[in-house]
Amino acid sequence: MLTLTDTQYRRCLMALVAFHILVITASNYLVQLPFTLFGMHTTWGAFSFPFIFLATDLTVRLFGKGSARIIIARVMLPALVISYVVSVLFEKGEFRSLAALGEFNLFVARIALASFMAYVIGQLLDIQVFDRLRRNAHWWVAPAVSTVFGNLADTFAFFAIAFHQGPDAFMATHWVEIAWVDYAIKLTVSLLLFLPMYGLLLGWLIRRLLNWGARPSPEGI
Repeated sequence: MLTLTDTQYRRCLMALVAFHILVITASNYLVQLPFTLFGMHTTWGAFSFPFIFLATDLTVRLFGKGSARIIIARVMLPALVISYVVSVLFEKGEFRSLAALGEFNLFVARIALASFMAYVIGQLLDIQVFDRLRRNAHWWVAPAVSTVFGNLADTFAFFAIAFHQGPDAFMATHWVEIAWVDYAIKLTVSLLLFLPMYGLLLGWLIRRLLNWGARPSPEGI
């Protein structure tokens, strides 16, 4: 881990909170847009949400699991509200006008609530697994294993809460299939793209933070 001044720590924390909220909001919107991939149903949200696990694993590696849990606590409610507002205004890819906010939208509300619950479950599991493995001699073991378990918990918690017997007939019928396909896509994207990216970003962030005056802790990175 790295030792930061209070100013450096707050700056990093604010940037990570904003990044988490941005990815959650985008994913909650994109999950409303299903498409067919090789004959299987999935959603565009499968390509955006892995960024969250990338950010969380880097946070645990650099600052410890305590900081990662602080980020989750600060992200949950703002992400829930912002996701609901954006998804209502642009439900299923169409702008609905500001008047749409005056009516309760069960479909979008379930997505926002599901995202809230799945985010907490998936991220806490990801943090716990990553923290146990991050001192492994091979840097890739912790992010790879935590991604497998964190994405599994997050994906199925989200789809079950959002779409099981929900108001959208297509999603209610196909949510199990879509969840498995989404999970497969998330793993593929994470392990083939984000795992190498994790290694590159880790090195870049360490150099950048050291330039800001951060110091390695006695435990190391």
